[in-house]
Amino acid sequence: MAYGGGTAAAEEARKSSSYRVKFRRDQFLEMVRIAQPQRVYRVKNVHFFAFDGFVMYCQECTDADLGVRVIEAIEFSNDAWKKS
Repeated sequence: MAYGGGTAAAEEARKSSSYRVKFRRDQFLEMVRIAQPQRVYRVKNVHFFAFDGFVMYCQECTDADLGVRVIEAIEFSNDAWKKS
């Protein structure tokens, strides 16, 4: 059984701190170009990815703007995980 998605998510978590950096659309698209992430995550209208020790995010993009695989998630938070 392949666990590539979970492994990739764990690797992304190791790359980022709890700090988030918010960008306007053009700035975020430039960061996507610089970072070349394999995937960008989306919760509602928030797109985000880990790079350079931070979570980069924007609320002004569409999936089509990014040119990379967008994975829909259900929550964007820096709260500690707790079982519901």
